[in-house]
Amino acid sequence: MDTLSTPPDRPALSLLDLAPIRHGHTVGDALHRTVELAAYAERLGFHRYWLAEHHNMAPMASSANIILAGAVAAGTRTIRVGTGSLNLSNYAPLVVAEQVGTLTALHPGRFDLGLGRAPGTDPWTAAEIRRGRPDQEFTAQFAELLSYLHGTRPQVRAIPGEGADIPIHLLGSGVYSAALAARLGLPFIFAAHFAPSRLQEATDLYHSTFRPSQTLSEPYAMVAVNAVLADDDLEAARLFTSVQQRFLATVRGRMQPLDPPVDDIHRLWTRGEAAAVAEQLNQSYTGTPETVRPRLEALVARTGARELVFMSETYDQAARMRSYELIASLWDPATAR
Repeated sequence: MDTLSTPPDRPALSLLDLAPIRHGHTVGDALHRTVELAAYAERLGFHRYWLAEHHNMAPMASSANIILAGAVAAGTRTIRVGTGSLNLSNYAPLVVAEQVGTLTALHPGRFDLGLGRAPGTDPWTAAEIRRGRPDQEFTAQFAELLSYLHGTRPQVRAIPGEGADIPIHLLGSGVYSAALAARLGLPFIFAAHFAPSRLQEATDLYHSTFRPSQTLSEPYAMVAVNAVLADDDLEAARLFTSVQQRFLATVRGRMQPLDPPVDDIHRLWTRGEAAAVAEQLNQSYTGTPETVRPRLEALVARTGARELVFMSETYDQAARMRSYELIASLWDPATAR
């Protein structure tokens, strides 16, 4: 029944990637860096590598995350790969079943389907994506998807997809997905890396209302956070200014590629802008492993997280790989190189 058994005091460590596009570099560069990073994450022993879905966003190349997940799976051998999340409202459930069925057939036992309810974009782009398709409530779409995977549709079959053993996780930034995941007995992932305000409420609700299922005998909560680790705290804080600049641009109503770090982020924003960015990024962890470990342990204790999913964005790829190397050493410092 339950294949997600990790001691709650030693959560599994995983990655979330948006394929960030750096200022002065191409989309192709971003995608190739993702494939390179996935292979390195596998060598470091990370549990899974997930790709997020976003559309019409200049800083991110992960719009076709199901395709990118296939490239990552092809470039690795053992690490779990999946969508975190695939936004079900953007697709016909039959197409999703066929796509994930294809990846599962190519990479047996390695593919995860993380589902989200939001479109992952602005209203205008969402309207373009859904053109000609009637709106459906998420639970109805989810039930339809399951019917294709379980082969219970009388006339239409998902081939590939039918009968595939695909672990499904629900992702959200509020209580709706937490409540649904608890009711269905599925793993739940909270997107604290960009919308942390309801983290405690959602994880508390998930644990208190969870119903055991054929998938899980007990709750399995996951929390996605930002983290930039380096060999000293000041360098980690400097590297993190690239992420802060991206969120600052969003506060100002713009989208821009990932900029190089700056020595003094306070010269770039007003007090009000700084507060707005800090609110969105308050589940961000920067510093050395020794600095962030107590804060992460506190996060695990208050949320019951069985898995932490890290998004570490830096302008420099070598710094990004070093950040994940240090993250991998969090529970076993002897592994740090």
